[in-house]
Amino acid sequence: MLVLCGTPIGNLSDMSERAIRTLAEADILACEEPDRTRKLLSHFGLPARELVTYNEGNERRRAGELVQRIQAGATVALVSNAGMPLISDPGYRLVAACIQADVRVEVIPGPVAAMAALALSGLPSDRFAFEGFLPRKAGERRRRIADLAGESRTVVLYESPRRIEATLTDLTRELGARPAALVREITKIHEEARRGTLESLLEGVGADPPRGELVLVVGGARSGEGPGVSAGELATQARSLMSSGVERGDALREVARARGVPRRAVFDALLESPGDRG
Repeated sequence: MLVLCGTPIGNLSDMSERAIRTLAEADILACEEPDRTRKLLSHFGLPARELVTYNEGNERRRAGELVQRIQAGATVALVSNAGMPLISDPGYRLVAACIQADVRVEVIPGPVAAMAALALSGLPSDRFAFEGFLPRKAGERRRRIADLAGESRTVVLYESPRRIEATLTDLTRELGARPAALVREITKIHEEARRGTLESLLEGVGADPPRGELVLVVGGARSGEGPGVSAGELATQARSLMSSGVERGDALREVARARGVPRRAVFDALLESPGDRG
């Protein structure tokens, strides 16, 4: 049997009794980093079971090996460094391999930073989209954000302190004045939730760079966002700014911010406008 075992994301008091019992009884613990899992076991006074490294680098090969061990009678518990396995962590290939081999899979739910941040954000939580980490390369990241511009659901992202300013800059340029929340160090001593607009969060990050693990929650496109303002109006306002000496990129951002529409909507409006042809 394979058991997907959730572990704490910061506060070890969040570890469930069922998870502790499973880690104590499993024959094999498949984990991202054995040293971190040993510390978790030590904290709860659990014996050091057989620890097998399972991460992005070896999961294709390791999945088959673990299925064979399970078929031979072993119980395998899969844990990540923190939180639920498979959620922005390795594991789905192992689950898929077990299902294909008709191996039983159970789950012991645990904390998920994305869900905790969504609850803290104050943004609509009835419908949401989890995007994990955006691409590291700037061009790919901007294209992904442009794809999200029309998403009406609340969007939840993971990001690192090193890239959060660049990500917020791109989000502000593309999405305009969206409400958002930046949550860090969830369940830890320095847990913090910053709320406002994408622009205000960007300013705050510049003045007071956040540390620790970050979750960014962004409000979805409002009902009728974009269509409520005609393309002609967007183009006219942008062209007016440019004629007064404002650079094209700055004009796009200003109109997007003022109208509460994605920057891409203003850009497209200019392209479609007769005044921009020829």
